[in-house]
Amino acid sequence: MLRKFFPHPYLTLLLIVSWMLLVNGTKLGSLVMAIILGTVIPLLTAPYWPNRPRVRNAPAMVGYVLLVLYDIVKSNFIVARIVLFMPKDSIQPAWVTVPLDLQTPEAITVLAGTITMTPGTLTADMSSCGRSLLIHCLHAPDPPAVRDEIKERYEARLKRIFE
Repeated sequence: MLRKFFPHPYLTLLLIVSWMLLVNGTKLGSLVMAIILGTVIPLLTAPYWPNRPRVRNAPAMVGYVLLVLYDIVKSNFIVARIVLFMPKDSIQPAWVTVPLDLQTPEAITVLAGTITMTPGTLTADMSSCGRSLLIHCLHAPDPPAVRDEIKERYEARLKRIFE
C-alpha cells in the first residue's frame, strides 16, 4: 500500500528536502507544498522508471554525500586561489579520460554529477560505449593523478553504494 503512494521513497525525501532548501524557510505552507511535490512527481514519473535503482548501502550513501559536500567547500577555496593568485601562464588546464568500472547508469550519473558539482572540474562527455568519462580540469599538472583520485575517492564509494 505504501509503495503505491510512494513508488520512489528516496526521490520523495530528496524532493522534500530540496524544496525546503530552495524556499529557505520553515513555514507550514512550504512544507505542505514540499510534501505535495514529493508525492506527485514520483507518482507521475513512476511509469518511466520501471527498474528503480537499488541503494545497496545507505550509510555509505550518507558518507558519500558528506564527502562530496566537504570536497565542494575545499575546491571552492582551491579554485579561488588559482584564479586570484596563480599567474595565467602557470595554470595547466587538462582533459582527463576516466575509465569506468561502474555498471549501473544511476551510479555513472551520480559520478558525473559529482565531478561537475565540484568546482574546477566538469564532466564534458561520456564515451559512446558508456565505459569512460571525459573530464575537464581547471588546473591539473598531473592528469593521471586526477584520474586516480576520481576513481579512488568517488567511483569506489559509488560502487559500494549501487553495485
